[in-house]
Amino acid sequence: MDAKLYDNFVKILKNELVPALGCTEPIAIAFAAAKATEVLGEFPDHIEMNCSGNIIKNVKGVTVPNSGGMRGIDVAAILGVVGGDASRDLEVLEGVTNADIEKTKELVARKICTTRLVDGVANLYIEAIVKAGEHSASVTIVSNHTNITRIVKDGEVLLDRPVEAKTEDAGIDKSQLTVKNILDFADCVDIKDIDEVIRRQVEMNTAISQEGLDNNYGAQIGKTLMHVWGRSVTTRACARAAAGSDARMGGCSLPVVINSGSGNQGMTVSLPVITYAEEWGISEEKMFRALVVSNLIAIHQKYYIGSLSAYCGAVSAACGAGAGITYLYGGTYEQVSLTIINTLGNVGGIVCDGAKSSCAAKIASSVDAALMAFNLSIQNKSFLPGEGIIKGDIEETIKSMGYIGRVGMRGTDTEILNIMIDRVDVDQEC
Repeated sequence: MDAKLYDNFVKILKNELVPALGCTEPIAIAFAAAKATEVLGEFPDHIEMNCSGNIIKNVKGVTVPNSGGMRGIDVAAILGVVGGDASRDLEVLEGVTNADIEKTKELVARKICTTRLVDGVANLYIEAIVKAGEHSASVTIVSNHTNITRIVKDGEVLLDRPVEAKTEDAGIDKSQLTVKNILDFADCVDIKDIDEVIRRQVEMNTAISQEGLDNNYGAQIGKTLMHVWGRSVTTRACARAAAGSDARMGGCSLPVVINSGSGNQGMTVSLPVITYAEEWGISEEKMFRALVVSNLIAIHQKYYIGSLSAYCGAVSAACGAGAGITYLYGGTYEQVSLTIINTLGNVGGIVCDGAKSSCAAKIASSVDAALMAFNLSIQNKSFLPGEGIIKGDIEETIKSMGYIGRVGMRGTDTEILNIMIDRVDVDQEC
């Protein structure tokens, strides 16, 4: 493989597969508020959070980690101000204490934080404004959960850079991702180059999955599947991924390694592959290569879909897991492609209505569909070109699904938000 392309793929993995504590949207809010307070240089007496609809959607129903079970944008922002450490990025709330939680409850009750929905901005948009007397500071995040694009203090612009600057600075080009290039990279990558990032994903995501299976988080999707469906490898693959989400959406303080900015997607791309590798007695090296496939296939799809949309990211992540399992099995390029096609042709229409306990169920359903797709593909069976969105080429199929997620579901995204924040009279419209 070309050395420049090889280095690009290594950088993509290292840039994308990072640890995060809790659901990434409330964490991004805490990070923005903590950073704004750091810039202000004193404790604020008022916080204003200006957010895109997708941020509001993904924070409304999820427990903020290390918050003592509290939910909401105001909780995430205030906790970030009170006990956050902006230098920790997506682990900003790692050092929160009980005293910080009690202080946050007091400030939430005093309503020092206000939230405003901002229209006409990127799907992932957060502006944190903190004020203390006559002084103020603001931090703006766009497109990526830690991508600070603008910093202002007392009217003076300290930072103002293009939205894509962070990715460009990292020397990353996701447009070079194709299924064929990904498989070639997985075959030839020196394990030493990806060992740290993949091993961390295996260890962290396995730990939070077990936490979800051992305890009663959320709707207990993972535990329920294991109780009702038994312990087959298919059930375990679905249940372990779901259990990680049960714990994460329920406020578990354990970190996970994310994919495409999402902890749920990070668990979905990894835990089914790990489960099958264990079941089949696959070597660690081969499992790591399969995880390279699953992670990059998911990132490849999200390149076209975007970070946040009405398209459920569990589907693209499950496609990655299915592709990784097919690779683990010894499947060909054609069979890996068929696994992706079969998954998209089945569950490509699942919508995202925010981060919450039901994400675990959507993960289980998506992984189940990906495993059906895998079993079809190894028999060289698939949905055919011209059937719905399926095209004659795997790359065109992925792009078509991306177009649906980014463009076609734009109106759907708006209406989901309208329902969630009671901006529409459903009875009247129906």
